Amino acid sequence: MNKKGHVLNAILLGIGLGYLLEPAGDADTFATILEIGVPVTLGALVPDVDTAFGKHRKTLHNLPLLAGFVVFPYAFGNLEYVWIGVLTHYALDVAGSKRGIALFYPFYSKEYGLPIGVPVGSSYADLLTVVITGLELALAGAIVYRLPRWGFELGRQALGL
Repeated sequence: MNKKGHVLNAILLGIGLGYLLEPAGDADTFATILEIGVPVTLGALVPDVDTAFGKHRKTLHNLPLLAGFVVFPYAFGNLEYVWIGVLTHYALDVAGSKRGIALFYPFYSKEYGLPIGVPVGSSYADLLTVVITGLELALAGAIVYRLPRWGFELGRQALGL
């Protein structure tokens, strides 16, 4: 995907996640959209910094970098949502582009991608970005609304209630 696609994905995710977490549609919803959307958008741009140095889709497109962004908020108490932008950047590059990314770089240079990807300059790139974003939001909705219910039911069954 290109930068436009990553920004589009991040903005749509910020709006979608804001409504998933605060569905009232009031001022709190819009505050949540900004609270999530800005760091997600920044995180979505981080991996492409490797176009200025290193090897693009390798140096900053890998699981060790993602792990660093996941752990960072626990260590420093900020940047809680940046990892979502990094993760969705990877999802777009793996599922949305023909080339894929080197997930295990610097340990292994093989690039991984799905066969559904399109070339970066394709006229279908924006459509594919919106479809992938919809799938990401569906997954987020399942996590937000179904996973707690499933965990509660599992706990009840374990206790024999």
